[in-house]
Amino acid sequence: MIEEVTIPEISENVESGTIIRVLVAVGDMIDIDDVLVEFETEKALVEIPSTVKGKIAELLAKEGDEMRVGDVIARVDTDGEADQKDTAASAAPAEEARKEKEADPDQGVPEKPSLAQGPGKVEAEVAESEKAAAPTAEKPAGTPEPAETQKKTEDRTADRGPAPASPSVRRLARELGVDIYAVKAAKPGGRITEADVKAFVKKGEPAVRTAPPGAAPTETPGEPGLPDFSRWGEVETVALDGVRRITAANMSAAWRTVPHVTQFDQADITGLQDFISKNAAKVAQNGGKLTLTAILVKVCAAVLKRFERFNASIDPVNRQLILKKYVHIGIAADTPRGLLVPVVRHADQKSISRLAAEITDLADRARNKKLKPDEMEGGTFTLSNQGGIGGVGFTPVVFWPQAAILGVSRASIMPRYIDGEFKPRSMLPLSLSFDHRIIDGADAARFLRWVCESLEHPLTMVLE
Repeated sequence: MIEEVTIPEISENVESGTIIRVLVAVGDMIDIDDVLVEFETEKALVEIPSTVKGKIAELLAKEGDEMRVGDVIARVDTDGEADQKDTAASAAPAEEARKEKEADPDQGVPEKPSLAQGPGKVEAEVAESEKAAAPTAEKPAGTPEPAETQKKTEDRTADRGPAPASPSVRRLARELGVDIYAVKAAKPGGRITEADVKAFVKKGEPAVRTAPPGAAPTETPGEPGLPDFSRWGEVETVALDGVRRITAANMSAAWRTVPHVTQFDQADITGLQDFISKNAAKVAQNGGKLTLTAILVKVCAAVLKRFERFNASIDPVNRQLILKKYVHIGIAADTPRGLLVPVVRHADQKSISRLAAEITDLADRARNKKLKPDEMEGGTFTLSNQGGIGGVGFTPVVFWPQAAILGVSRASIMPRYIDGEFKPRSMLPLSLSFDHRIIDGADAARFLRWVCESLEHPLTMVLE
């Protein structure tokens, strides 16, 4: 009996991914829970196991293939184990039959496969036979050229009439570079809303439109086609991997959706550095590494409880502000695969020592491709620390639908005027990007100043 092994439902909102590695081959005997492929989706690498036991009759997944949830990875002959035991006994007759076919060409004509072989095997053999017998396809006379095809596509679009959406929704789709006819309505009645358009963009769907004549098509909504760069010199084309492709789509959607503003400030962390040096060994005993990132997560968790709008999301369609009572902080991690953002859950309920251990574990697994998809979901605020690399400041992009993100650059020794004289102090540059639809500039300044004062004087966090 032929059984199909498919891509299972991995996580909420995960619909597709890329086959990174195939670990089996046709003819292999597999058991239940044996890993068949490594599947990269939503910035995580997932091992897909077999759900049946038997021999692989057909392998549909190939390295580099884009596959969706529900697609068939392999077809498995669950009777294959018994067939394998009979292989030795049937080897001699099979060899004789092969020699007879070589002597008599008429015997080489394939017969119609029997239904007893199983539906999957029958379909595979019929398809193979038809493929071998089919003549090479030639371009039929009268096939329209690309320019004619483009014109017909435009004519069909004009004939469809207005899309089932309000003028403001259609305008939003145009601004985002989305074909409104490709968007599906989530609510009954077929009326397309702003939420449907934004969900379409968030999923990373390409804009369905024709590139200008002579320009290469693009999958990023709202971007024009590129010129032919080879006209001016040698070029190399490299395919975007899964992480970079997803990052590009998400950042484009965030930049178009969120009206960004960035607030800057500096914190004196001279005393904090002494605290880290004195307590690093104690935290290491618990499996963590005491870093500025761990302390910042604790401080951010406290400030988010005080300034609740920074821990919210806006719903412009229903004119609502969603205030989250939980604090899940994403930590932007630089890995060989690209930017990953694992999430520390309930950061407000954990000690600095526990946060340090959890951040160390998440960072190690991010670099080693061991993060699970749900460990990068549900963040309410994000921290991006580039101090280990360098720089004096940057403007981070808000991870929509979050409201804000804190950027951290490298601390440097600067003179500060204290008690009538200049003293060398270690100053930490901070940059807070926020969604101006939710947060006003004055609130952002207060938020960031509270963070700075908590780093300089930790008791500020428990003063009120």
